[in-house]
Amino acid sequence: MTEYHPTVSPLSAGLRCLCPRCGRGKLYTGYLTVAERCESCGLDFSQVDSGDGPAVFLIFILGFLVVPVALWVSMNVDWPLWLHAIVWSIVVLGLTLGMLRPAKAYVVALQYRYRRSEVEKG
Repeated sequence: MTEYHPTVSPLSAGLRCLCPRCGRGKLYTGYLTVAERCESCGLDFSQVDSGDGPAVFLIFILGFLVVPVALWVSMNVDWPLWLHAIVWSIVVLGLTLGMLRPAKAYVVALQYRYRRSEVEKG
């Protein structure tokens, strides 16, 4: 079984959605379904739980990024209100769906990095 490699960055493993220990095995079996074990090193993922953290982080980050842009567009472009609702809903939904997997993987990698004894206990 592969031991912990301190060279595997939580950010790198998170962005690529790979195992936080070896950096090679896939973390997910579905869109957000975490695999039971790493296919490469055998790390048991049953002890990891990201909870609602990634979604909450994305709410804050996307709110910080999208709201100023939406306000700027609203002041400089004369769109009807219904068009703003459609455009910004699609933008936020698309960004959220695109960023949720890596955000969840990053939280799992951080949990492994800082609570490794609890994760490897299982």
